Parts: sequence; C-alpha cells; structure tokens
Amino acid sequence: MLDYLGYLNSQGCEASTCNNRLAALRAYLWYASDMDISLQSIALSASHVPFLKEPKKVKQIIQDEDMKALLAAPPDTQKGKRDRMIMILLYDTAIRIAELLELKISSLKLTSVPSIHIHGKGDKERSVSITDATVSHLKKYLRQFHPEMLPDQPLFYTKIKGSIAPMSPGNVSRIINKYADAIRPEHPNLPKHLHCHMFRRTRATGLYRNGVELEMISVILGHSSTETTRIYATPSIEMLGEAMNTANSTIPDETPEWEENEDELARICGLR
Repeated sequence: MLDYLGYLNSQGCEASTCNNRLAALRAYLWYASDMDISLQSIALSASHVPFLKEPKKVKQIIQDEDMKALLAAPPDTQKGKRDRMIMILLYDTAIRIAELLELKISSLKLTSVPSIHIHGKGDKERSVSITDATVSHLKKYLRQFHPEMLPDQPLFYTKIKGSIAPMSPGNVSRIINKYADAIRPEHPNLPKHLHCHMFRRTRATGLYRNGVELEMISVILGHSSTETTRIYATPSIEMLGEAMNTANSTIPDETPEWEENEDELARICGLR
C-alpha cells in the first residue's frame, strides 16, 4: 500500500486524492475481513498505513462584485427568474443545497417578519430571516411557478412528462456554473468551478466580516456548536490591516533626542 501511495504521488495526485483512495482500500479490507476472518491481519496492517499530510488551503469565496454580477446574470425569462431565485436563496439564507431542495411552499413565512423554515442536517430545524429584496423576488417567482400555492409542492422542481419532482443537486450545480462561465471573461477572479456550498461559505464569511457575532452566524447556519462555525471566521485583508494599525498605535514614534530639548542641542553645538 505504501508503494501504491508512492505511485499515486508520482502521477501527480494530490494528498487528498491519495488519502481518499487509502480510506476506500481500508474500508474494503475491513469488509472483506468480516467475510473471511483470515484477512483480518491484512486489514489491521492496512489500518496502520498513515494518511498523507494535506496542506491547508484557504477556502475560496465569491467576492462582492462577482456575486452581484452572478445574481444579475440570468435573463428576465421564466427559467431565468427561477435560476436567479435559486442563487439568491443560496446566498441570502446560507442554506445547504440538500436543505434548499427540500423546501416546500409550506416552508415559507412571508408575513411581517418574513422567514424560511428549514429542516436541516440531523433532523434539526431552524427558521432563517430573509431580506426584503429576497421576499420581492420570491413573490414574483411564486406567481409564475406556484400560482395555486399548494403547501406540499417542492419550491424548486422539474417537470418531466407532466410529473413534478424536486430538482436535483446536479441541476443546480449546472445552473450556477452556466452563469459563472458567462460572466467569467469580465470577472476573471471568479473561482474556476463554483459549487453550492461556496454561496454558504461566502455568506457566512461576509456576515463575520461585517461584525455579526459567531453565535448568531452559528444559528443561521444550523450549527450545534460555534466551533464548527469558526471555519468561516476568515478576516479580510482590510480587517487584518486595521488590526495591525491598531497594534502599531501603542508603539511610540522614534523622535530625535534634540527635538525634546533645544537648549541641550544648542549647548552641544557650541552655540551657548
């Protein structure tokens, strides 16, 4: 197995790829050892093969100007309005893609305090507030796609031979990247391949950078612990610069000694 990892590495595979394959081999060997007890020693030996150390990478987010362009990219057609609504909700609510596709009409609360009720990971439920701009887009979307407002109908769906079914994550990914590819020539800093979780990360990081406390962000994201939320607490370059300048304010400026005692300076120079 060590030779195999060495081979993968020589072929240019990243540490994460090597580790994924090692994990798959380990799992298979444990499964095989359950079927044949004589293989347990092999499975045990494989479990001691160390994973490769993966370099820590800064997780990408979508910059503000790129996000604005992305949300404005869909045309003003029926499908374009649907596509824009998907991206707006992904960003505004920082919702997971699985949670988004489980939303039903009954999940929406468009009253005086508009919100969306989300059935989250681990059967945890939460309500997330939505902005007035999102409510406006949502009402237009509902008029076109849900005129009957059937409470159990999926909010985002596909219609095949007259039958309605929830949209798939693959469809959403294709929609996002279609518009990303269209605007990339004017927005070269846009990540090469967008995925739905990037909207969630971008929103959470933006909230943190705008001064929202981690405890509040944790509630919005549906995390049970703020420790999980800390991965999104990435300061911006401006925040780092401001922090450094604040720290530097405690360091006194270096001033020439004679500026503080003109009489002494004159005496040293023989003028007095």
